[in-house]
This record gives sequence, structure tokens and C-alpha cells, in this order.
Amino acid sequence: MSPHHGHEPGHDNAHHHGHDHATMDWGAMGAHLEREAEVHRPVYEQAAAWIAERFQEPRGVRRVLDLGSGPGVITCLLAEAFPEAEIVAVDGTPALLERTRARAERAGLGDRVCTHEAELADGLGALGDADIIWAANTLHHVGDQREALTDFARLLRPGGLVALVEGGLPPRRLPRDIGIGRPGLEARIEAVTGDWFAGMRAELPGVKQEAEDWSALLAAAGLTPAGTRSFLLDLAAPLTGEAREQVVDTFARQRDKLADRLAADDITTLDRLLDPADPAGLRQRPDVFLLTARTVHVARRD
Repeated sequence: MSPHHGHEPGHDNAHHHGHDHATMDWGAMGAHLEREAEVHRPVYEQAAAWIAERFQEPRGVRRVLDLGSGPGVITCLLAEAFPEAEIVAVDGTPALLERTRARAERAGLGDRVCTHEAELADGLGALGDADIIWAANTLHHVGDQREALTDFARLLRPGGLVALVEGGLPPRRLPRDIGIGRPGLEARIEAVTGDWFAGMRAELPGVKQEAEDWSALLAAAGLTPAGTRSFLLDLAAPLTGEAREQVVDTFARQRDKLADRLAADDITTLDRLLDPADPAGLRQRPDVFLLTARTVHVARRD
């Protein structure tokens, strides 16, 4: 159970549902997830600061659960945002929890960050109560989302908050017309990804269809909605460093995971984009950018 930053399979995808844990290369995946979270760090720093503003005294926050913590980048960010709190990183993959522990130790946060191995749907009962429950793009991988939110509410201390990161704007990285292939490649990838996501949801155990009105679902769980806000990530072209590498990695994962869903000419375009020797490829193009938004829904236990 890890934060899933977007709905694209294998891209911005810290959630690993649909993968075989036994065969997954968690060294490579962990590095990918860390880089993705680092690139998006400004968004999560803004979100954490906004959540802290919901408390009259942020230093009064004593315990935070990071549900679906992945490799711990955001876990450590939450520890910095709430300097008096114990932060519990909760994930179903031991290799990612090991990365979390190592990152916390390097950052001097090892005394306040702890880890707990559990899956979201059935591992909540042993977590204990908290002032903040942070769940970043994890809930949509649970079949019965309404029941999960009700479980969240039971864990909250009076006055505590659930911060649910769901939705936003799909990422864009390239102009509509990139000079090779048909214009609109990313729009077509997004459409295909939507079909993939619907299929993923349909196959989840105990799945129940819900309108994605997160404030209404939080209210149905017995919580009081306390605000919704979107945070923009706007990295202009030409991208450099980790951000460009993340874009390359994203398109490579899309090429791999969506090969049987995309048209043949789009696969050809992706192959050119991923060719490091092609002047039109992602590593050499001057027009590669990253523009996206994450939406955070907050609700309070009265």
C-alpha cells in the first residue's frame, strides 16, 4: 500500500496493486518512487502547511498516520511539518518501509518516524489513534472506500483531521503537437489510462461503486468536511535533472504497461521519444515540462 500519485499504470504510480510482489524489483521501484516524490515535493510541502493551518496549534499534533507511505519521502516531510509528532509510516511492502527507516535516520528523524507493515483494507485496527491521517492516492485502490473512510474516522482523536489526496489534474509533459506522430499523444494515453483504471477498480475485492465526491464520502463516514484545495506543480521547459529523468521513466512505464491498448503509431512515437539517440527524444527535447495538480480533501472529527 503506497501513495499512488495519479492514475497512470507504472507512472506517477507509487501504488503497486496489480504487480507481483515476489517478482517486483523493489530496488528499482523504490528509487523510482523516491524520485517521483522528490520531484513533487513542492506540492506536498504546500499541502502539509495548509493542513497545519487547520490546527490552532500545529505543535499540538502528537501522532500522524501516513497510510500508503511508499519509500517515506512524504513521511519525513510530515515529520518536518509537525515537529512534535510521532509519524507512523504504514505500507504493505517491507522493502519500502526499509527505505523509509533509512531516510528518516539520514534526516535525523529516526526518533519520531516509525514503520508499520499493513495493507489498508484490513490492517487499520492495530494502528492506534492519531491526530492526522494522511492518505495520498491510496484509497481508490480499496474496494469499499466508504467503509475504509469510516475506519479512518474511528482512528481519529477528537479534533483530528483526515487529509485525503485524491484527484486533481492529469500531468502534461509535452506540447499537443510534438512534431512526430499524431498530435495529442498524451490525451490519448490519458483516455486509455482511464479505461485501465476502471478495469482495475472493477477487479478489486469487495468493490462498491461510488461517485467520487470525496467531501460527501467523508461526511458519510461521520466527519465534518473542513476544506478542499488543489496544489499546482508547474515546472517549465526545459526540464533538468531529476524532473526530466522522471518524465523519461514515466513514458517508459506507459510504453510497457499500455502497449496492448495504444495504437501502433503511438507506440512508434513513444519508441522515438524513449530513444536516447533520437534528437526528437525526451532526453534531448527542449520543450519537455511538467504541469499537474493534486487535490487535498480535509475533514475533521468533532
